[in-house]
This record gives sequence, structure tokens and C-alpha cells, in this order.
Amino acid sequence: MAEKVVIIGSGPAGFSAAIYAARASLEPLLFEGTVKPEMIPLGQLAYTTEVENFAGFPAGNIREFVESAVDAERHYNLPPAPAGHERDGRPHYAVQGVELMELMKQQALNFGTRIVGEDIVDVDFTNRPFQLTSSGGQTVAAETVIVATGARANYLGLESEEAFKNRGVSACAVCDGALPRFRNKPLVVVGGGDSAIEEATYLTKFASQVMLVHRRDELRASKIMQQRAFDDPKLEILWNTVVDEVVGDDSQGVTGVRLNSTVDQPSREVEAAGMFLAIGHTPNTEFLKGKLEMNDKGYLRWTEAFRTKTSVAGVFAAGDVADDYYRQAITSAGTGCMAALDAERYLAEHGK
Repeated sequence: MAEKVVIIGSGPAGFSAAIYAARASLEPLLFEGTVKPEMIPLGQLAYTTEVENFAGFPAGNIREFVESAVDAERHYNLPPAPAGHERDGRPHYAVQGVELMELMKQQALNFGTRIVGEDIVDVDFTNRPFQLTSSGGQTVAAETVIVATGARANYLGLESEEAFKNRGVSACAVCDGALPRFRNKPLVVVGGGDSAIEEATYLTKFASQVMLVHRRDELRASKIMQQRAFDDPKLEILWNTVVDEVVGDDSQGVTGVRLNSTVDQPSREVEAAGMFLAIGHTPNTEFLKGKLEMNDKGYLRWTEAFRTKTSVAGVFAAGDVADDYYRQAITSAGTGCMAALDAERYLAEHGK
């Protein structure tokens, strides 16, 4: 018998879709991914430390709440409470990425969502019910499918960069730029397109100085964005330069960045409390190529305004897998809700 709703992905979009679908008695089955970097359980938000911009989670005694809400057998997955945030002897901080996702997962489970710790590696949308194949070899039939596999930030691939992720290395200025570790300190942004300029100018609100590292002698960004960068007194562009290594230590995290020249100038090290990558994202849609329509960047295409419909009726897309503009946890959660409602209405219209 075919599942009414199968959700592929487990970030804010996937679990929000699961909560809405489960409360609508659709008994959703969710594939949360494995430990592959592109599709980890709990989604890309699990790579984030404190999340200050998800509404409803102000800083407070978050850990006590999380431990009271999440099943005890999953407490092992909770990260340590951030040091130096105590108040009255108790942790006092904004919710961390893993904590927020464990709360979403628990909420989905509470309403009856079934969760499988595997990826979906192949789909057949040519017949109904749809046929999905998991990494564990099982085949699942589905009346509707919600794709919420997200998009992963592109990194430079340096060992030192990997070592300092969440300790000064970030790929989201809006997510992390206001954190105390970055305030009134010099920061580095890597990139040269519109997104890099947006990230850099946003960070000037908090940093003492922002250095934009670009490997060429001209920016790829639009002219208006370039002028914005040139006019900002707190933003310095380091031309013909690439990052060779992220420098830091266990106590402080990132303390600087070692730079190499692309035009035979001497290498040098600059002081920085953080490095922000703005060199694009890659949507997790490889297994869907040729199965669903995508834009030129590989993101799934919504075929109707303000709906999560894809090019195949009964298949819906939620979160960053279809959003190459906002890429925020809260917008992903919103489209997860929309996808579940769209799936419910599709099933009702088709007598399912």
C-alpha cells in the first residue's frame, strides 16, 4: 500500500512539513539522510551554533527546556552548552542549531511521523504511485512526495577551514554575524559576487573592519553592488588574493587568515576573528536530475507562484532545495508548512 506522504530531508523544511502532515492524519514517512556532508540528519542547521534569529527562541535557560522536551535516548546528540553564558548558575544562551532541530524532530515524532535514517537515492515519478529507492535498498510507494533536501554551502576545502567551522568559520553572515565573537573585530569574507558584497556590507554593522578576499582584480558583482562596496569605509577589498590557511587555537577559535597572492606578491597573515564564505551553494538535487525541472543553478523550480508545486503533479519542494535567495531556517520552515498543506489538498482533490 502506498504511503500518503513521503518527505525527503530533515531540516527545518522537512520537519515542519512532517508536523503539519502528521497533524492532518497523513501519517508521513520521513527519510532524514545519513552522515554524508550534503544530507546529514537534522539538516545543515546542525552545523550552526547559536541561532538568534528563529522567532520564539529568545536567549534563556534553553538547555533545561530542550532536555525536558527531547527523548532521553537522544540527549547524547546535544552539544555542550556554550561556556560563559551562565546566569544564576544556569546556562543562558540562544538555542543552538542541533537543539532547535532536535526539538523539531521531537515535535514531528510526537504526532506520529515515522523517521528512517537513510537517503533516497533514486525516484520514479513516471508512474503512480511514485516509487522511491532508499540507500538501504528498500522501495517505497508514495502518493505524494515532499522534497526538502536543502542546499549546502560551498567551502574552500582547507583542513584548517574544516577544523574551525562553528568556531569562527561560517557560510552565513545573516545567521552568525551578530554573535558576540564577531562584534567589533576584524572579519574576512571570501568571494566576489553579489552575495559576497551583501555578506560583507551586512557584516560591517558589527565588525570593526571587513576584508573582502577576491582572487581576481575585478569583482563579478553587479555595478551597483560594487559601488556599494567601494563606498563603504569599513570594507577593504584584497585583490588578487586567496586564502591559504585559517589560523586560530582551541580557546579563541579563529584568530587570523593566511593569504597568498595570485600575482606573485608575498604571502601574509591578517588578524581576523572570523572568516565568512560567500562562494555559492550547491542544492542537493543530484538524484533528481532529469526527474524534475530545475533552474540553471540546479534548484528545483516551483511552477506556480506562492505554491510549492514542482513540474510533476503530486511532488512538492520545500526549503533551500527550491530557494536560492533567502536560505534561512525560518523561511524553510514556512515552505515546509506550505508543502504539507499543498500535499494534503492534492490528496483530497484526488480522493486519497
